[in-house]
Amino acid sequence: QVQLKESGGGSVQAGGSLRLSCAVTGDLASVNQMAWYRQPPGKGREERELVAAIRSDGSANYADSVKDRFYIFDNNTKNAIFLQMNNLHPEDTATYYCHAEGHMGAVNTFTSWGRGTQVSVSA
Repeated sequence: QVQLKESGGGSVQAGGSLRLSCAVTGDLASVNQMAWYRQPPGKGREERELVAAIRSDGSANYADSVKDRFYIFDNNTKNAIFLQMNNLHPEDTATYYCHAEGHMGAVNTFTSWGRGTQVSVSA
């Protein structure tokens, strides 16, 4: 399994940019996919929405609401992923969580969550 720690959140005005980082430690080779989720204010954990995901082959997908504004990427050693967020909108305000999916042995799987980092966008 892996452990995740986010950083880089903050407060910006609409139209601004932020870059979120997620440090990944543990068994990096066990990870199949990394992703960013977000949980808007006042909504519960079950309402977290997928923002962007990147797989071990480098392919990525994005929520329609962030396409062409957000970009997910990792570093060469796969011990960190990033979310570059451009042209931020007030509706992007949320707590952003790093998420990992992977395998343990041939059969078992795992998921891991970070503790989140807050992003606030003012109009």
